Amino acid sequence: MTQDLPTPDYAYNMKLLGYSDQGGRPDGVQIMVNKGHAIVGHMFSDGFSVIDCTDPRAPKPVAYVPAPPNTWNIHLQSHEDLLLVINAKNMFASEEFQNEEEYYKGKLGKKVGTADASRKRDWTAGMAVYDISNPAEPKKIGFMDVEGGGVHRIWYVGGRWAYASVLLDGFTDYIFVTIDMADPTNPKEAGRYWLPGMNAAAGEELGEDQARAGLHHAIVHGDTAYGAWRDGGLVIMDVKDRTNPELIVHRNWSPPFGGGTHNALPLPNRDLLVVADEAVLDNCADGIKHIWLFDIREPSNPVSISTVPIPDDADYVNKGAHFGPHNIHENRPDSMVSDQLIFATQQNAGVRVYDISNEYQPKEVAAFVPPQPAKLMDKRPNRVNVIQSCDIWVSKEGLCYISDYNAGLYILEYGG
Repeated sequence: MTQDLPTPDYAYNMKLLGYSDQGGRPDGVQIMVNKGHAIVGHMFSDGFSVIDCTDPRAPKPVAYVPAPPNTWNIHLQSHEDLLLVINAKNMFASEEFQNEEEYYKGKLGKKVGTADASRKRDWTAGMAVYDISNPAEPKKIGFMDVEGGGVHRIWYVGGRWAYASVLLDGFTDYIFVTIDMADPTNPKEAGRYWLPGMNAAAGEELGEDQARAGLHHAIVHGDTAYGAWRDGGLVIMDVKDRTNPELIVHRNWSPPFGGGTHNALPLPNRDLLVVADEAVLDNCADGIKHIWLFDIREPSNPVSISTVPIPDDADYVNKGAHFGPHNIHENRPDSMVSDQLIFATQQNAGVRVYDISNEYQPKEVAAFVPPQPAKLMDKRPNRVNVIQSCDIWVSKEGLCYISDYNAGLYILEYGG
């Protein structure tokens, strides 16, 4: 039986192969694909789901793992037979963040109550480890507890070390933590790095007018971690000693630009760094956000050399909700690895592919904009029912798996 596929609002050089509402839970954040199965962390349905995509034209939901009470599992990482899942306070279900501006502005630790450790937590905080030798049946085998708000996002591509952004008691926001995975059933924190001023428990202070300086996550290549520090910009760290990460360089372009630095992807064969600033407020209230290309031939002096084109095929600024970058495909070793093509989600402008073979003049070469979601999954007040294309994972064959806050799983084929 042929599946009826949604009709995109706009598309070129991308073909829709398959679609899934993820078992009636169409909200998704981070997506991994392992042994032909898409594993999706939910934003509003809590927990995570597994969708069998061995036939990408007929994806089938096969598992749903609920989150603990008041906890979200929005981000996850898979490699071979391991799945790492974040556990943190469910921010968007909390009263203090029903106006989402409160989540993206100011000192998160103070709002959550972890900066001074004055509030007892009613959520689970840490990192869970699952055996996914059979990805359709995840089996929990380990957990690393943390004291505080929890883990936000992880980088793990196998081996002994994982890397995470963690909101710990005593800190103003998420900091960088290295995790020893030598025994996957008993992962342990190994080292920390934070920007000066973030350790409130030690008497450090950030200025009252300081924007939100907190690590979204870091991508690690070799002994270097490339950290996206939200309104704190880019933080590159030396992690040769995993127990004692050290700063190489800190660069921040907010202000004048609007902050929200979200991904920092190294392209080591070209000495380039792709840095995406997330659009976090409706109707571009935080300004037009960019995906930047940096020249990092001299690691201690990264220089911005270009930005990718801004989608202009519709009036996305006034479409509603967020317009601008969220995630980029991060060249994981089990996926497509390219230093010529950048795959990105642009939220209400869908998915875009950029040719950066000329790093000084990136070009858009493909796009796919899904239609309006069948229903609004976002439970917060005053949200609008538009797509918010969130994350993208690209296979070695060029199949693109797309998550969305509201619209379900799209499987696309890049035709370039």
